Amino acid sequence: MLLTIDVGNTNTVLGVFDGAQLANSWRIRTDPHATADEMGLLYTGLLGSHKIDGVSVCSTVPAALREIRRMVSRTYRGIPTVVVEPGTRTGVPILIDNPKEAGADRIMNTLAAHHLYGGPAIVVDFGTSTNLDVVSERGEFLGGALAPGIEIALDSLASRAAQLRKVELTTPRSVIGKSTVEALQSGMIYGAAGQVDALVRRIRAELGAPATAIATGGLASLVLKESETLDNHEPHLTLIGLRLVFEKNAETR
Repeated sequence: MLLTIDVGNTNTVLGVFDGAQLANSWRIRTDPHATADEMGLLYTGLLGSHKIDGVSVCSTVPAALREIRRMVSRTYRGIPTVVVEPGTRTGVPILIDNPKEAGADRIMNTLAAHHLYGGPAIVVDFGTSTNLDVVSERGEFLGGALAPGIEIALDSLASRAAQLRKVELTTPRSVIGKSTVEALQSGMIYGAAGQVDALVRRIRAELGAPATAIATGGLASLVLKESETLDNHEPHLTLIGLRLVFEKNAETR
């Protein structure tokens, strides 16, 4: 089985693939201070009896990536491993000013989106930040847009306004909030949906094509029902990209 590891700024998502089928997945908190030994204990505890014969990793947290490399070399010694970084064979042409700036997770999303839906496409990844990644008809990464994530926006508002506080992120009963809590929920959920819809429409207009919009990321389910432009939901898009890039590099071993 293939172990895929997507290390984000807030959460780390693990997935185990049996061939092309995702057999199981877990979402844990990213701790940039965790050691390789701590990670090894946590991962083997979660994976249980799953027999791992390959590992594929991408990360947006350099400190965590360093320890994951050590963990893999100890816990899964001798097992084929792919770490997505500049120079890794992904099959995705990166058509931005400085290709090294493109996050590995965004490239994995591009690879998986084109594999599943073709192109052009727009991946909307609802995580620590809200990323919109634009995929050409030929599977090229064209760039995109970055905005503060829903939780980041809420945390910032609560920390800067004395009478506001963090609330549960859920859809309120109406857009016009009847309490401070509902007003915050309305602004966060409907505001995020409106922001994404506006950006998707502008990107489609710039492309001159009806690009498929794919939602992914841990917070996608909050916005899906309220959005007018999101076409598909693929919660494990990055993990699928990691599986595909592992297969591409396994061919050359």
